[in-house]
Amino acid sequence: MNLKTVLILLVLALATIFALVCVLLTRGVKPASCEPQSLSSQEGKHSDQSLVFADLTPEEMVQVVTYLQENLGVPLVDASQANPSDNCIYYIDVQLPTKAEALGFLDRGGRRPPRQALAVVYFGNQTDPNVTEYVVSPLPKPTTHQDITVQKYGGKLPYHRRPVTEKEYKDIDRFVYQEFSKAPGLLRECCDYDETNFATLTTAPRGFQSGDRATWFVLFQNVNGSGYYLHPVGLEVLVNHSSLDASQWRISKVFYNGKYYEDMEQLETEFIQGRVKDVKVKKVQPDEEFGSMRPRAAPMAPGPLQYEPRGPRYSIQNNHVIFQSWSFAFGMDVNTGPRLFDIKFNGERIVYELSLQEALAVYGSNCPGGMVTRYMDGSFGIGKFAFELVRGVDCPYTATYVDRHYLVESETPKVNKNSLCIFEQDTSVPLRRHYSNLQSLYYGGLTKYALVLRAISTLINYDYVWDFIFYQNGAIEVKIHATGYISSSFLYGTGTEHGSQVGEHTLGTMHNHLINYKVDLDVGGTKNSLVAHDMTFDTVQAPWSPEHQIQRPWLTKKVLDTEDKAVFPLHSKIPRYIHFTTNRENKWGHQRGYRIQIVSFAGDHLPEASSMERSISWGRYKLAVTKRKEEEPTSTSIYNQNDPWTPTVAFADFIDNETIVNEDLVAWISVGFLHVPHTEDIPNTVTVGNGVGFFLRPYNYFDEDPSVHSPDGIYFRSDQDPSMCKVNPVACLSKTASCSPALPAFTYNGFRNQTGP
Repeated sequence: MNLKTVLILLVLALATIFALVCVLLTRGVKPASCEPQSLSSQEGKHSDQSLVFADLTPEEMVQVVTYLQENLGVPLVDASQANPSDNCIYYIDVQLPTKAEALGFLDRGGRRPPRQALAVVYFGNQTDPNVTEYVVSPLPKPTTHQDITVQKYGGKLPYHRRPVTEKEYKDIDRFVYQEFSKAPGLLRECCDYDETNFATLTTAPRGFQSGDRATWFVLFQNVNGSGYYLHPVGLEVLVNHSSLDASQWRISKVFYNGKYYEDMEQLETEFIQGRVKDVKVKKVQPDEEFGSMRPRAAPMAPGPLQYEPRGPRYSIQNNHVIFQSWSFAFGMDVNTGPRLFDIKFNGERIVYELSLQEALAVYGSNCPGGMVTRYMDGSFGIGKFAFELVRGVDCPYTATYVDRHYLVESETPKVNKNSLCIFEQDTSVPLRRHYSNLQSLYYGGLTKYALVLRAISTLINYDYVWDFIFYQNGAIEVKIHATGYISSSFLYGTGTEHGSQVGEHTLGTMHNHLINYKVDLDVGGTKNSLVAHDMTFDTVQAPWSPEHQIQRPWLTKKVLDTEDKAVFPLHSKIPRYIHFTTNRENKWGHQRGYRIQIVSFAGDHLPEASSMERSISWGRYKLAVTKRKEEEPTSTSIYNQNDPWTPTVAFADFIDNETIVNEDLVAWISVGFLHVPHTEDIPNTVTVGNGVGFFLRPYNYFDEDPSVHSPDGIYFRSDQDPSMCKVNPVACLSKTASCSPALPAFTYNGFRNQTGP
């Protein structure tokens, strides 16, 4: 053995000994853990006043069900088992107090509003079937119920307007599969049909006129563990399920590969006679990659992890959140999803209500299902389908997760665990900063931390990420991202005039997303006006040189004094600065205000000539400001989906040219985007570039930027040592944040209570 080899072996031996010593010395020593910190003195205190906006508890829901069973005087069938001809409780949710009641309690020491529930009941087992809404009170032990249907909607709710229940969908599936037995030859030839490998997808609305209840169902391969929405087989059936007797349901029309047939028998007869052009659709194999979300790369080292070195800097108690200067109450409407109330900054209310109203998707295709689809997702249940969030993917791993309870189509409350998350995030861009290299030398900056409240709703194929974001400067951002699977049609003929081919037989159908929000701003109180500021150019002679002209920017100011002046159609010009103001002034004599800044690139909802356009007439406007009324609580209704031709709520009627100067005002904001699916939407749509929303920003509301009081500011001069903790808190991070995050074990219960097709 030569000397070189001996030296190499000696070095390796010494390295091994050193490593073993290090292991022995550090065995049993854990990294310093993060000690929780107490909230700063600048933050407010929790109170139980926020409970006036709280969702119902499971115990309250049970009490309401028991009361209705004992006091409605009719037999009630559990909705999960009810036929259309039965009576059943469709859903129960909280009935919020009027704004006057709530503010009397919150601000003026009035009595706490009584706790009430809203109960929606289907009465199918009577001479005049209808939907009835009751207010049940007081909770927790109700003694009265009041029918508010006529008062709320101006008349009875016809039974055909009711949302379709899961039981009705299951019965339709059973009926459709029975009908498939009438075309065994075609289905076996085209699709290897074995009575288990099809999945149906509903469309909506369900006909062409009030009273119709006929739905096109699109057939896909029933792919296990992958997105069946991408595997159409070319078959669609129109089911007339208007009768309350399921034995009277009928197939009204059949569509297959570009042609229409009267029923399945005719399709089979034409096939046997060789007059059907069938397309052999390859059966999806278990290891199929097309449309699968299974990772195609091995895991690598974990990515960056966000955590709070000294625990959360926000606090949650019941339904109330405090974060630095912010406080608000939160909840989840079973139909319309997340909503916030009593949003305050530095103890002053900025927003009374900030709530999602509707999510609309208008599709186009040369197949009937895609051709007619205008999904109004509130009727399906944006809140109901806000399922459990996956820790570390849907929200930061160490976020705070909140369970939500609901009672829909059942007599027993259910829970969507961890369906809301709340977290503080480092946005990785400064809120503001300046490096001074002229005259004095210094640096000043402020990390843009933000508090986020998030929920994600899965509505059939699409997943919507709902964010409400709070910044240190008094601004609120409302944002929605779309992801999930695209909906597709079978590709034939001129299909690519309506989208892009993304698979062998798959047309990604174009569609327009529109989201509507209600924003009840209370800027300096409930009496506000709407003011528009913009810029024009003013041509003047230069005072020092009259022979020359200057085009100087000129600030235009206009009070929009009526509702008709305060509506802005989607593609119209909107003033670049539009804001709610109060008569109160800031230090510099400006009316204190909050600006509405919209980020959207939506397409048209529907032409106004459409017979169903009034049902989604909120979609006409990117912004509409109206005088607040208790009888106009929402821009739409869950009953609009199945009768858009005679809408239960028509937003266009809210706009009747009332004066809106020094009044309690509401902004209705619509955002969205046109989506032409493309091959990169496979396996499903990414959130990048598919996010829209709006900001509520202070506009002369404060005397200066309130973030100057944020404890996260950084400042040091050229004559200071920025590496010293007492000069620069960031320099202390190596010590103050050198702890290891206390990561809870990963759990997921999101598949609980879910059933197969």
